[in-house]
Amino acid sequence: MAAVALKEPIPPLQADRISRRNFQRLSEYIYDYCGIKLPPTKMTMVEGRLRRRLRALNLTSFDAYCDFIFEQGGLEQENVYLVNALTTNKTDFFREPKHFEFLSRTALPEIIQRRPRRIKAWSAACSTGAEPYTLAMVIDHALGDGPDIPYSILATDLSTDVLAVARRGVYPEDMLEPTPKALRRKYVLESKDRSAKLCRIAPALRAQVSFARMNLMDPAYPVDKDLDMIFCRNVLIYFDKPTQQAVLDKLCDHLRPGGYLFLGHSESIAGMTLPVTQVANTGFRRR
Repeated sequence: MAAVALKEPIPPLQADRISRRNFQRLSEYIYDYCGIKLPPTKMTMVEGRLRRRLRALNLTSFDAYCDFIFEQGGLEQENVYLVNALTTNKTDFFREPKHFEFLSRTALPEIIQRRPRRIKAWSAACSTGAEPYTLAMVIDHALGDGPDIPYSILATDLSTDVLAVARRGVYPEDMLEPTPKALRRKYVLESKDRSAKLCRIAPALRAQVSFARMNLMDPAYPVDKDLDMIFCRNVLIYFDKPTQQAVLDKLCDHLRPGGYLFLGHSESIAGMTLPVTQVANTGFRRR
């Protein structure tokens, strides 16, 4: 009988807490890399999210993990996993629905009347894809049987994990519940296995959305500068004021005159100098 190779057991964690020094190193790196602030109140959250990485790397403590990435040259290979672990990616279909109502009633009719060569949109923190697919439904439905205007949506995020989910376009049925029934019938496919309780975004709609990894902290964005709308919602809340201003400056630079910028309902541009006029609740139009 052939011998069976046994996997070596993963050693137990020797230290269940991260040192203040190493937490500070991690928080400073994440802030410098992607602008997200991790105050000391997030220490327990950071520990919980990094335990899987310790197991994956066969490390026994948070200190050993920090030594690996900061002292032993492991940061380059670990960067993507570290960022995936420490970024928050909450999303829903038709989240903050007033924005999509404004698009349907006001913004899209104005854009369509202008007869552009193409309607171009950007979901700048797309998470697992609910926002760009919602946007695609709203745009496609607004075009309806009207003028034959093509459209495209760029969806970007820092996390490779959520981008993989977004590209697949498969979601639990209950996640699609906020979607209006007419749009759900038109753009969402139900699983043949009804016990699975899964839905998939229709291929024709998925084809209108392209996904890419991008860091909003990059000095420049490889994105067209004549966009009709940008959604960057519930991201700025993780940045300090100078970072918010820098990101918003670059976002506005990619909007055409008359283009629309949408932020999260809990976000504000108060005290900032931007070339926009408010036209809806956290909705702005490029002057």
